[in-house]
Amino acid sequence: MTPGNVSVVTEFILKGLTDRPDLQLPLFLLFLVMYVVCMVGNLGLITLIALNSHLHTPMYFFLYNLSIIDMCYSSVFTPKMLINFLSKRNTISYPGCMTQLFFFCFFIISECYVLTSMAYDRYVAICNPLMYSVAMSPKVCSSLMLGSYLMAMSGAVVLTVCMARLTFCDANTINHYLCDILPLLQLSCTSTYINELAVFIVGGINIIVPTVTIFVSYGYILSNILRISSTGGRSKAFSTCSSHIIAVSLFFGSASFMYLKPSSAGSMDQGKISSVFYTNVVPMMNPLIYSLRNKDVKLAMKRTLSRMKFSS
Repeated sequence: MTPGNVSVVTEFILKGLTDRPDLQLPLFLLFLVMYVVCMVGNLGLITLIALNSHLHTPMYFFLYNLSIIDMCYSSVFTPKMLINFLSKRNTISYPGCMTQLFFFCFFIISECYVLTSMAYDRYVAICNPLMYSVAMSPKVCSSLMLGSYLMAMSGAVVLTVCMARLTFCDANTINHYLCDILPLLQLSCTSTYINELAVFIVGGINIIVPTVTIFVSYGYILSNILRISSTGGRSKAFSTCSSHIIAVSLFFGSASFMYLKPSSAGSMDQGKISSVFYTNVVPMMNPLIYSLRNKDVKLAMKRTLSRMKFSS
């Protein structure tokens, strides 16, 4: 393509989850309900943790941050996604697309490391309970969260800067419902080798390292649980960890399927379905997973509701 024939893209068209008109309204209603449940659930969990002093522990400190991340993370793309279900022309400006990409990367990487910190917290609580107050001191917890956000910031900056250096010509239809990395790379009319290398390195570090850490933590946890002589004690320990294992498996499994494979137009449709899990389902499920089966959260909810009734 000669320079005279190049038309630099100033906006992108989001193809969305599906191009079938008969599915647009049902999908709008489905994702609207999921978004509302996500917002209400996470905001409710944040409020309960903030208002109840008995929840001011390392475990709930991480849950507090996870809920904030899930709220922000889901809000990066879901409102735009909902609008696009009802719009005929689903466009997003180039600066808007790069901004969405940056915050999408920042919050998804943050979630990786918060889930990893939660696994470490469970490891210390079960395997080294006598050292828990020292190993999970406020300073350690704050350092873990700071490290999570720094890793997220560095990864998001690298991926966004690499994307911004590319030139996009005539093709401007993104085969996705958000400005994600792999569908954007397919539109570039310049070499994407550096970008693909950056995705592989950043994605590999931020998926493999947390995954290995979580597996090692749960390996020690499982070993210690099996040594518990009491059946009730083993059951309680398994119950404490099962919710986190479900959330981690769903999040890392779907993210790995999307990013740790070669990109192609044929696999992108499968990738969109996979991305629904870690972009919509996981942020919605996290407050439900960590609260419905949690006695401390239920107690906090009862206390908060009773205080509201008393004040009224």
